[in-house]
Amino acid sequence: FGGGTFDVSILELDGGMFEVKATSGDTHLGGEDIDNILVTHCKDVFMKEKRKDISANARALRRLRNACEKAKRGLSSLDTKEVTVEVEALQYGADFSYKLTRPKFEGLCMDLFKKCFPPIEDALRIAKLDKKSINEIVIVGGSSRIPVVQKMLSDFFNGKELNKSINPDEAVAYGAA
Repeated sequence: FGGGTFDVSILELDGGMFEVKATSGDTHLGGEDIDNILVTHCKDVFMKEKRKDISANARALRRLRNACEKAKRGLSSLDTKEVTVEVEALQYGADFSYKLTRPKFEGLCMDLFKKCFPPIEDALRIAKLDKKSINEIVIVGGSSRIPVVQKMLSDFFNGKELNKSINPDEAVAYGAA
């Protein structure tokens, strides 16, 4: 679950060799989509509080996007329950400060998180396997760090523990290379 895509691969490992049994994914599902949801929400909050619309201000939107991405990364840590999305002088000297809690973040993005499961089901169908046939689930990509995504994935596979031993950013970089 990376910045721009969600990809699923089912591999069969046999003595150091692997065979790709199935692949699936959504090329329009990733961390950037989470950022878009947060930017829209924060833009609406700013409009409601300050009566200032930043929709046409590319610089303000870019600054808000950076703050939202930082908030997403913060809430991707199990230790963090709340972050502040903060942008000084967002527009016409008006500051923006908004406390974003984990439950609010999860609520805003839940529809997006649920979109992860049809590609998984599709890959299982292509591989002609059921959930019980999967021995190990290895997660990679920055958005795979989001606790609720991990819980939903573990629950989907009947409580199976996820393998988080691979550095998600490094794996994505190797895959892209």
